[in-house]
Order: sequence, then structure tokens, then C-alpha cells
Amino acid sequence: MISMGELIRLVLIGVGATAVMDVWSMIQKSLGIPTLDYAMVGRWAGHLCRGRFAHASIGKAAPIPGELSLGWAIHYAVGIAFAVLLVGIYGAEWLHDPVWLPALAVGTVTVVIPFFVMQPAMGAGIAASRTPTPWKNRLRSLLTHAIFGGGLYLSAAVLKLVWE
Repeated sequence: MISMGELIRLVLIGVGATAVMDVWSMIQKSLGIPTLDYAMVGRWAGHLCRGRFAHASIGKAAPIPGELSLGWAIHYAVGIAFAVLLVGIYGAEWLHDPVWLPALAVGTVTVVIPFFVMQPAMGAGIAASRTPTPWKNRLRSLLTHAIFGGGLYLSAAVLKLVWE
């Protein structure tokens, strides 16, 4: 059982790691590299609530009211859930003494969610197989999730400095 303080740390670590990932996405965008439009995540979730899981192309699906806000909320909620996964695997001790390798491992492994759930459901195929440049997209996803893992560690390390 984790304490309320540890729960707050988990939320902050998930939010922090997701923000690190978002900074990486902003850098990519500034270099002209396409990144995920979180409105499409919100659109997918909106259609999912209406009983439709998969789309040939989520961009061509009917827009959902509030899809951009919904997509960003889901993005950060998933970041928090992945932080919970990390602590679920490595224990609450990791919150007090974070180590980079478990964070990097969990962050990198989470790429299975976009590869096998989100991309197929949004019309990109398994591991971006239906995109014009599947290997480039796979490597971008893998790197982005590795950066998220680095963000898990960085956020936990910063919290350790200011919290204890």
C-alpha cells in the first residue's frame, strides 16, 4: 500500500515525464518532423465511447466535440498510468530512490501500446505498417517512449531533491 504522499509523487512523476515527452515533440515539430495530433486521440476515444474501436483513417472520422481537450487529458492520464506501472513493477522504494534503468525500460516498453493498440485503431496499422514510412515512424515512436522513460527518471530525481 502506498501513502498519499507517494500517490501525489506518482501523479507528479507521470505528469513530469509526459511534459518531457511533449518538449521532445515540440523540438520535432520545430524541425518539421510530424508528431501525433492529440485531437485524433480524443476523436478516437469519442468514437470508442460510441462503440467504434477501429478506423480506416481517424483523420477522416467525424469530429467529436472537445476532442483536442479530451486527447490531451488522455495523453496525461496515460503518462500517469505508466508511472504507476513503473512503481507497480519496481516497488514504491523506486519513488524514494529512483534509478534510471528501470524508468528507461518501462518507458521504452510502453511503445507496445501505440504499436499494437493506438496505431491499428487509428488506421496506421500494426506498428505503423500502413504509413508511408513505417520504419521511420517506428523508430520515432520508440525514441519518444525512451524519452518518456528518461522523463520518468528525471521527474522522480527532481522530486527526490525537493521532497525529501
